Amino acid sequence: MTDPLVERLRAQVGGVRDGALLRFSIGNALLSDGQYADAAESFREALGFDPAYSAAWKLLGKALLAQDDEASAAEAWRQGIDAATARGDVQAGKEMAVFLNRLSRKG
Repeated sequence: MTDPLVERLRAQVGGVRDGALLRFSIGNALLSDGQYADAAESFREALGFDPAYSAAWKLLGKALLAQDDEASAAEAWRQGIDAATARGDVQAGKEMAVFLNRLSRKG
């Protein structure tokens, strides 16, 4: 069964409101629903619109980690830290650094 929120959001794809925020919102809804591969795809689409979207990098890493792809999650967070630093998004950068540190201690 498909989430009605996801369907409403997907109906806007290709329209005037299509962009990083819409794709991020779809990814966030999918992530919450446990659809990790689809969520990761949506976060990548958001990053296609805005490569400096640090929140998308952060949740992309979470979606990848949920699929047991630790290497890709770590790479997403590294790129996200770079994007957050460039944009001045200190909090997102700190959060991703914590996620990356936890991952490195796990292995």
